[in-house]
Amino acid sequence: MDRIRDLASKKAAVIFTKSSCCMCHSIKQLFYELGASPAIHELDEEPSGTEMEKALQKLGCSPSVPVVFIGGRYVGSSKDIISLHLDGSLKQMLIDAGAIWF
Repeated sequence: MDRIRDLASKKAAVIFTKSSCCMCHSIKQLFYELGASPAIHELDEEPSGTEMEKALQKLGCSPSVPVVFIGGRYVGSSKDIISLHLDGSLKQMLIDAGAIWF
C-alpha cells in the first residue's frame, strides 16, 4: 500500500493499468486527448505488480485496473473517470492538480 501511495503522489495524474486491458487503453487515451501526460504503471510489467494489484483491491478497486489518482487522491476506475468526463468535472480536476494547463 505504501508503494501505491508513493507512486500516486509523484505526479499530478497517475494511472495503474495492465497492458492487455482495453479499458485501461481507453482511459489512457482520454487523458492524452485532454492534454494530460499521466504516469502509467503497467502492473503486468512491474516486478511487484501482483502485490500492487492486491493493494489496489484492498482500496476497493474492482476490477483492479484501471485505477486513477489525480493530485495524489484516489479518483476511481474507468466507470468513475468516464462519468467525471461526461459531467465535465474531469478536465477541471486535472487543471486543479496541475496535470493540464489552460
